[in-house]
Amino acid sequence: MPEPLTKREREVLRYLAQGMTNQEIADTLHVSQGTVKAHVESIIGKLGVANRTQAVVRALELGLLVSPLE
Repeated sequence: MPEPLTKREREVLRYLAQGMTNQEIADTLHVSQGTVKAHVESIIGKLGVANRTQAVVRALELGLLVSPLE
């Protein structure tokens, strides 16, 4: 099992699953695009994948997301 994701990382992951860009996520969460990028990089690292698409697939496999529209 990978290192647990923080509450904010899980929130960002849900938005990734919805196909949102870093800028769209940043606008939604009222944070900078750089902050979102850091969260995405952390998610990718913790899940042991190479990109955001693989992160969503892995999260679904692990049950971290019920569906992409959760």
